[in-house]
Amino acid sequence: MQEKKKRADSLRIIIVGCGKVGHALTEQLAREGHDVTVVDTNENVIRGVSEVFDVMGIRGNGASMSVLDEAGIRQADLVIAVTGSDELNLLCCTVAKKVGGELSAIARVRNPDYSEELPYLRQQLGLTMIVNPEWEAAREISRLLSRPEALTVNAFAKGHAELVSLRIPEGNRLDGRSVRELSTIFRFDFLVCAVEREGVVVIPDGAYRLRAGDDVTIIASRRDVHRIFESIDMRSKAVKSCMIIGGGKSSYYLARQLLDQKVDVKIIEANRARCEELSALLPSAQVVCGDGGDEALLREEGISSAEAFVALTGLDEENILLTLFAKRVPGLKTITKINRITFSDVIDSLKLGSVVYPKNITAETIIAYVRAKQNSIGSNVETLYHMFDNRVEAIEFHVSGDSPVIGIPLMDLRRKDGLLIACINRGGKIIFPRGQDMIMQGDTVIVVTTHTGFGDLSDILA
Repeated sequence: MQEKKKRADSLRIIIVGCGKVGHALTEQLAREGHDVTVVDTNENVIRGVSEVFDVMGIRGNGASMSVLDEAGIRQADLVIAVTGSDELNLLCCTVAKKVGGELSAIARVRNPDYSEELPYLRQQLGLTMIVNPEWEAAREISRLLSRPEALTVNAFAKGHAELVSLRIPEGNRLDGRSVRELSTIFRFDFLVCAVEREGVVVIPDGAYRLRAGDDVTIIASRRDVHRIFESIDMRSKAVKSCMIIGGGKSSYYLARQLLDQKVDVKIIEANRARCEELSALLPSAQVVCGDGGDEALLREEGISSAEAFVALTGLDEENILLTLFAKRVPGLKTITKINRITFSDVIDSLKLGSVVYPKNITAETIIAYVRAKQNSIGSNVETLYHMFDNRVEAIEFHVSGDSPVIGIPLMDLRRKDGLLIACINRGGKIIFPRGQDMIMQGDTVIVVTTHTGFGDLSDILA
């Protein structure tokens, strides 16, 4: 069993449903020291989670008043409903809100039929948040397709700043350069936030020398991010054509977003009824009924002329094999969705390119809210991303008037090792801070750190 850290500001959290997302939430929230109770109808799932993590497990229907009472709903701070049923999740949160007093409630809702109604549902049911893993995954994939050479793209400061990672090719201008020498290549404001080399992640100083094969994470203003790639002779223009394998919810959401961006979309789906449904929902997309794992079909449908290939079937193994085949096509941007596989070292070694984990995206959104809900001293967590297999966190804090870091030059702040103040957003103006810069009330501040669990900006202090 994993021991959790004891902390005075821990929350009492009930998680209903322990599938992929529920398991990821349970692991992270238990690790961060919260009192977690898991409710699921499957006895084996409950037993397995309770044995691995320091949580209480209850077998039963999460929408049942008696089950919620047994789980401690009247004393809970937060209920998170992430079962496989949208309707059950909404009902669970509604019942919990009726008896939970000041309880916060978060529901997972995935069905596209509800997509236009989510703000109304959230308001009418009094929910804190409604999350949609497939829509969030599609949004991340869309960002990646706008920056084809990036391995990851994360947005901060209401989209004004982006954190991108790239792998340095052999013979590239970055190979052999120290971090401080990059200012001769990138003639705009930026910061190198983290580097992964041979499985080891560091937050580099100016003397750190980059090598081919390194995965480098850089933050810059959104308008300058494309210049990163142009400066090192890597393609930076958004793709104009995309082949999607699989016709599930993520494919629908992604296709809709790409079509709005005037990208040519082709979806290959084996189920004829689903193909007919997608054709009606997405009249501007080309929908092909066939086996996306058929090499001859992929060639016939023009994989060699596509600019992007996205594997979104329901099977991780199939997505990986499809991507390995697609990577034979020169210059093709590949993105792979992975739901279950946890062998991250093996996946990294396959050099798949960009990999998207819907369960992690959802968990990050919810965990950011949980940290913001804790008794923050002078700031709130607004955005949270995990990088490099959860070994690095990038956190955006909104700073209020009583934060102990306000008005002090950064060079004078006694900060923990293993962190970087990467960016300050001051009313839409993006600042990449130097030692004399100060954090002010109303700023949002992005911190990149190898520590975990920061819930307030003051946590950076030593």
